[in-house]
Amino acid sequence: MSVLRTKSVEQSIADTDEPEFRLKKSLSAVDLTVFGIGVVIGAGIFTLTGRAAHDVAGPAIVISFAVAAIACALAALCYAEFASTVPVAGSAYTFSYSSLGELFAWIIGWDLILEMFLGASVVAQGWSAYLGTLMAQLGMPIPEAIGYGGTVDLMAILLVVVLGGLMTFGIKESLRVNMVLVGVKLFIVLFVIIAGIMFINPANWSPFIPEAAPRETANGLTQPLLQFLSGIEPTAFGVGGIFAGAALVFFAYIGFDVVATTAEETKNPQRDLPIGIIASLIICTLLYCAVALVVTGMVPYEDLDPAAALANAFVFHGADWMATLISAGAVAGLTTVVLTLLIGATRIIFAMSRDALLPVGLAKVHPRFRTPWVISIVVTAIVAVVAGFTPIGLLEEMVNIGTLSAFVLVAVGVIVLRRKRPDLPRAFRVPFSPWLPALSAAICIYLMLNLTVETWLRFLVWLAIGFIIYFAYSRQRSRIGQPGYMDITRPEVVSHRRDDSDDDPRA
Repeated sequence: MSVLRTKSVEQSIADTDEPEFRLKKSLSAVDLTVFGIGVVIGAGIFTLTGRAAHDVAGPAIVISFAVAAIACALAALCYAEFASTVPVAGSAYTFSYSSLGELFAWIIGWDLILEMFLGASVVAQGWSAYLGTLMAQLGMPIPEAIGYGGTVDLMAILLVVVLGGLMTFGIKESLRVNMVLVGVKLFIVLFVIIAGIMFINPANWSPFIPEAAPRETANGLTQPLLQFLSGIEPTAFGVGGIFAGAALVFFAYIGFDVVATTAEETKNPQRDLPIGIIASLIICTLLYCAVALVVTGMVPYEDLDPAAALANAFVFHGADWMATLISAGAVAGLTTVVLTLLIGATRIIFAMSRDALLPVGLAKVHPRFRTPWVISIVVTAIVAVVAGFTPIGLLEEMVNIGTLSAFVLVAVGVIVLRRKRPDLPRAFRVPFSPWLPALSAAICIYLMLNLTVETWLRFLVWLAIGFIIYFAYSRQRSRIGQPGYMDITRPEVVSHRRDDSDDDPRA
């Protein structure tokens, strides 16, 4: 029984119509765009901007954001083609199943579980930290024992539980709350841009690209793998600093791929998924570049606070009340990130459970809400425990390596599926294929090499655990290998989409 067996696109789509696994289709292009903005604009814009400008790029961090956006845009194009061709929950997992085979699908699904679980936990703790800062600024400090870094981070646990309940209640309801919070977050970001203009000193942009200088680097397991393999010491500032900054701020964009996990719940996935993925990335890029330009104009880059550049840029000018407002925006912003990652995690596990690579019982859909309620409860419980009781600061890079490995396989999968199934109707096509997908994969591999040796070792351990589970459990139980599971190959199945509007009586 081959581990490289593939599941046809037609079969993947047909599986979505099975009554016990049917999700409610209620999302529009606007919902998906807001969904993408909700997860992309988070801790990155509040922290990475200052850190990257202060440490490696100076005012040229604006160019770094543009370079990182180009790298993400290539990956986004690949996701858009796959999501419009295979409109099924599971994102890169489902795409890999249709193009590269079951083993690769399992690997990427296992990586995405790591990304979503750990990402939601890390951001929940970050939300707790910002909440503690905000409450202290308002004169109502949270007791240390139950706040960020306390014996138990009760604030993070409460956030995850509330959002988990909302996610179980319904995807449309979740995104309504998400839309409100994204509105608050966008208001804060625009406030930073508009209010910050008043404090800009053009002299702070000179020199725009500071002169290159030796960069302090780590040694041993904490050094980047690329440095470990090549022995080349990286530089800060200059042209090299721009690309070093791009590698750092790239991770401020991570999350747009989560939009693809909602494919089955989108009313018109062939049209709306590419719009949602690409539009959210464009909007976030414009906002990131504008914020970077304003903040480096407000404060000399060497004086920026690497931890909280936006808020402290206003403190630098004596506008403390503005800093408090920005802290409130950070709390709202991180709430949407946690919600989006929780939803993404449930949809990945839902797709893997429906294929019997994980226990099928997990994929039960609630008869009224049409959401995978069992998985939602399990994900909420695990993330709440990890966020509340585990010091996971050292594992944050694991989120990045899981995401980048998914980007690589999606790019390769686009090339493979174009060759294997040129007959498939594609509502969106990556231009200049296979060259652009190949370039996307190469850039992502380069960025992975910039992660630490320690992160790579942990990643390999996680993969080893995944292989053990696959060969001991999933391979034998996989639905595609069972007698009677007939692979549907009729082309007309691809275009068959049901209409589950909000007023569908079955919903």
